[in-house]
Amino acid sequence: MSEIGLADSPVGEGRTLPPIAKPVRNALVDGPILRTLLSLAWPNIIANTAGTCVVIAETSYIGRLGIEALAAMALVFPLVILTMTMSGGAMGGGVASAIARALGAGDTERASTLATHALLIALLFGATFMIGMLVFGPALLEVLGGRGAVLSHATAYLQIFFGGAILPWLMNSMAGILRGTGNMKLPSFMILSSAVLQIVLGGTLSLGLGLGMRGVAAGALLAFCVSISVMGWYLFSGRARVRPKLRGLKISRAMFADILKVGAIACFSPLQSVLSIAIFTHMLASFGTAVLAGYGIGARLEFMVTTVAFSVGMASVPMVGMAIGAERIVRARRIAWTAGLVSFASVGALSTLIAIVPQLWVDIFTQDESARSAGRHYLQVAAPMYAFIGLAISMYFSSQGAARVIGPVLAQTVRLVFIAAGGSYLLSHAATEGDFFMLAASSMVLLGVLTLATVMLIRWGPKPAAALELRPAVLAAELGSGAQIPPSPHVG
Repeated sequence: MSEIGLADSPVGEGRTLPPIAKPVRNALVDGPILRTLLSLAWPNIIANTAGTCVVIAETSYIGRLGIEALAAMALVFPLVILTMTMSGGAMGGGVASAIARALGAGDTERASTLATHALLIALLFGATFMIGMLVFGPALLEVLGGRGAVLSHATAYLQIFFGGAILPWLMNSMAGILRGTGNMKLPSFMILSSAVLQIVLGGTLSLGLGLGMRGVAAGALLAFCVSISVMGWYLFSGRARVRPKLRGLKISRAMFADILKVGAIACFSPLQSVLSIAIFTHMLASFGTAVLAGYGIGARLEFMVTTVAFSVGMASVPMVGMAIGAERIVRARRIAWTAGLVSFASVGALSTLIAIVPQLWVDIFTQDESARSAGRHYLQVAAPMYAFIGLAISMYFSSQGAARVIGPVLAQTVRLVFIAAGGSYLLSHAATEGDFFMLAASSMVLLGVLTLATVMLIRWGPKPAAALELRPAVLAAELGSGAQIPPSPHVG
């Protein structure tokens, strides 16, 4: 600076320069990982625990309808879980990932357009589930081993629940949009409220009004309607960080692709998980109603304790997604490892406790001693291995945030093949129910180890070619315009 410049400068007159404004910090991108992860996860844990209470309550009052109704719920449960996990954990995770990556890159307009495309996807997939299950569902239940009164109860539930299949898809897509912005509290509060309504309405309609299994399903759909109304109002009123764009919207293949490249591939994971449960259900049906009911009780514990991993994993999606969008790859991986460790340890502690004293769980649902015995046996063998399911779930969600979900899906494929092959071998050798329980436990360990390996091996950052193309510009910025920059082999 010249002497004249110094004389005219405010500093030269003894005054100080105005302070430089600090950039706005985003806790999801800049905050401490564990504390931020737990702050996002705790609303999910409370809400998903409430969802588990729904499963307990439903199983409890379904048990009052008789052991046939309890076995029917074990039969239809995989199909219901498929719908909820596909719409929530898989496609909902894909929605959250796409929006988080857009916001991480600072593109709010794109995030708003993605939100609208997410709702269109929900309508399409929900209608597909509705038509498919109403047409083919009863035959599928029969293939799974449903007979007589058990099949009748299961069909009654299926016809009502899947007649409104669009509702859970819309609800979970709206929740995914909000979670992608880092808002975990509203979706979690609505899940909590929905859980309370489901318990009250389901119990009233099934037992109080005598609608049986149809009443349980109708109670769930009515509760979903309330959640959709509140989240829809919040999104379209402009109170959320993104507002689904309607005016001037142009349908874009690129927007669909950004969601579906994660969500559609991720849907294969719950599909394969449910197929694994369905295979076990089919194989165990040959051991009788009591064993089938006992296995169903044990499977519900898996659903309950892994909601902790589900909650932590969902919290990692916007954190990983925004880190990827901001090109902070090392931070994204640290988030994934932290979430995985928290999930493995917490799920392992809870499930091992139940394995030691399985009657704490089993005796809630039935007074039939043969069903209790089968449930206790299954939990003693398989429950400690739920920790590996928790690890796999967490890694699956973190991979969604990074838009690199193919590895965890392929790990689920290997588990499915392992179960199918192992189950066929056991059936041909007149194995006992305990042998099948051991097969289930082994498959859980396999899934957890393989999912962790795929996340470790798959690249999350930009491709090497892309990094080399960016290198001259980066070096020029760092060294100045007069710097000598070595040529890149990818630049002509």
